[in-house]
Amino acid sequence: MTVPDRNTFETAYAGQAPWDIGKPQKAFLDVADRITGSILDAGCGTGENALFFASRGHKVTGFDFLAEPIHRAKLKAAERGLTVNFLVMDALALSDLPEVFDTVIDSGLFHVFDDKDRRRYVEGLASILKPGGRLFLLCFSDEEPGTEGPRRVSRQELEEVFAVGWKVESIEPSRFKVRPDLKQRTFSPGGPKAWVVTISSEGLVRPQ
Repeated sequence: MTVPDRNTFETAYAGQAPWDIGKPQKAFLDVADRITGSILDAGCGTGENALFFASRGHKVTGFDFLAEPIHRAKLKAAERGLTVNFLVMDALALSDLPEVFDTVIDSGLFHVFDDKDRRRYVEGLASILKPGGRLFLLCFSDEEPGTEGPRRVSRQELEEVFAVGWKVESIEPSRFKVRPDLKQRTFSPGGPKAWVVTISSEGLVRPQ
C-alpha cells in the first residue's frame, strides 16, 4: 500500500475529510479519564480531539502539516470559547517544539508514515514527552480488510517500533469513526478496525 502524499490530504480537506466527524473519536472519549496534564495532539486535523480535552481543562497544543485544517480548528476554538495552541508544523520536526508534554494523543497520524519516517516520528515523540508521560495512539489495524484508506498496522509492528525505552501498556481492538455519509469508501460495518494503544515513556532517555 502506498503512503498518502500531501496532495491526498489537501484534496481531503478541500471538502470534508472522511475522518472529520465533527466530534472526538470515541476511542479517546473512552480513555479521557486516564489522560492527564498538558497534551499534544499530533496531526490534530480540524481539532475535535484537542478541543474536547481543552474543554476538560487541559492545556492543549495541536498541530497539523496543512494550513486549512488548522484554520478550521482555530475557528472552532473561537466559536466555542476554548483556548488551544494550534500550529502548522511537520510531525517529523517534533524536536523543534519549545516545550514537553505530559500526554500525546495521535488519532490517525502514525499509520500514514513509511517505515523510515515512522521511526523518525517515534524519535521525535521521545524528545517532547515527559518522563513517565503517555502516548495514546489510534491507528488502522491489519484486521481491517481490503486496501481502502491508509496503511494497516500490525500488533507486532507497534511492539517493535516502541521496543526500546518505551513501555507498551496495552494494545486493544478499536474502531475509527468516519463520516456516516461516505458512499465512495467501503469499510467494515461499525467503522474501520483499529488499534488503540497506550504507551508509557517511563524508560526513555530524552535526547540532549
